[in-house]
Amino acid sequence: MEPYEICVSRELKNLGHRNAAALIKKAAAAALRAEGVEAAIISVMLTDDAGIRRVNRDFRGVDRATDVLSFPLNELVPGAFEPDGCEIDPATGAVMLGDMMISLPRCEAQGEEFGHGFDREIRYLTVHSVLHLLGYDHLDEGPTKRQMRAREKTIMGDMD
Repeated sequence: MEPYEICVSRELKNLGHRNAAALIKKAAAAALRAEGVEAAIISVMLTDDAGIRRVNRDFRGVDRATDVLSFPLNELVPGAFEPDGCEIDPATGAVMLGDMMISLPRCEAQGEEFGHGFDREIRYLTVHSVLHLLGYDHLDEGPTKRQMRAREKTIMGDMD
């Protein structure tokens, strides 16, 4: 049995990028392995800018589209994953980490803007979001942001 259950669904048809789910699953698994998570469940919703803007407004009070949103189920310490105290799926024993939402059009545009394409951008956004689910943050320019960026760079480098 695969230790990671990454459930990817689409809010809308015709979003394109049929390879998105496979890229997300691979990147999420890489991030989870790198952080020492043995078994986990993550739900990922693929949407467009209007869908992610609606959720951003309703849940965070920010009325604008973004590339990715993360909704952790647990309060974790970055870089020190500890499954005790986490929500556990009784059927599998896997840690339920939370939900992610990715805007595919925003991901595509950023991949073009940054010159590395859609595939790398969706892998990056997935790693970024998984790290949020594991307690990492980047709200300030201090050590927590540097720690998160360093982990992103390492995990992305291991996938290349």
